Amino acid sequence: MDNGKHLPLVEQFYSIQGEGFNVGKPAWFIRLGGCDVGCSWCDTKFSWNPDLHPLVDTDSIIESVRKSAAHAVVVTGGEPSMYNLDYLCSELKKFDAETFIETSGAYPLTGEWDWICLSPKQNAPAVPAVFERANELKIIVQTKSDLHWAEVNAEKVNSECILYLQPEWSQYKKILPVIIDYVQKDPRWRISLQVHKFMNIP
Repeated sequence: MDNGKHLPLVEQFYSIQGEGFNVGKPAWFIRLGGCDVGCSWCDTKFSWNPDLHPLVDTDSIIESVRKSAAHAVVVTGGEPSMYNLDYLCSELKKFDAETFIETSGAYPLTGEWDWICLSPKQNAPAVPAVFERANELKIIVQTKSDLHWAEVNAEKVNSECILYLQPEWSQYKKILPVIIDYVQKDPRWRISLQVHKFMNIP
């Protein structure tokens, strides 16, 4: 995509980070279209087909961030690592924006990131280089068997990476007690909740 000068924008908005280590932090969210990972429980399936989302001048996205009150920018999707994000990040860094990415790690990363949230999926495992750079590992837990997947990936991340288990939203009441019990038995892990959904914000 012309070295990232245009990107398939689904939406952008100012909100509060609702998951993981940076929960509660105000941030500008940039959601990019396109994802071939295909999680059955994905809550943003509308973003999967990039053809449904027009290519937008990246400079216009950057200008929206610059005009906002945001100091942090979260790039999500879809799967944002499908695109070259070098230009987006370099321009954001010109006014000292913090850059965060939410990725499955299915593709190599581009761009300069202050925080990398890696959430690998079983049907499209993450590439090795992303494990080395991840600041947090967030495993979505839909069934008890997903805890094995969590341990497989925990063995691959760097020693400073923070480990999170997050209940899949539709199974929240059923699976949360399982996660609580697991974390109490293995305190390497923390629990991530989608608190933005409790607050009814995007």
